[in-house]
Amino acid sequence: IVFGTWRDPGLIRVPEKHMDAVTAISGSGPAYLFFVVESMIEAGVHLGLPRTTATQLAVQTAFGSAKLLRETGQHPTVLREQVTSPGGTTAAALRELESHSVRAAFLAALEAARDRSQELGS
Repeated sequence: IVFGTWRDPGLIRVPEKHMDAVTAISGSGPAYLFFVVESMIEAGVHLGLPRTTATQLAVQTAFGSAKLLRETGQHPTVLREQVTSPGGTTAAALRELESHSVRAAFLAALEAARDRSQELGS
């Protein structure tokens, strides 16, 4: 199976045995990103922004971040570190996300998607 990647929009080959993992990441991936953007919009509204403003900011942030990932070829960790000032607002937010095990929740979610893909394929 052949796909493009975030680092190289050209084509890559993925062995058939990895298709359930591909489904978990790429097949279901848009829903995860929409969920994050939806959450950012709701947070913006909760913080007092008009919904249209929160939506524009969240969507443009997602678009710009994806574009930066693709154009720079930098690993997401490097880019995240570049926009995180020690002791700043981003560091405070990331610390909160880590305290709520968001990274672990994403891992568990993708494992669940992979497992369901395997079930559906059998």
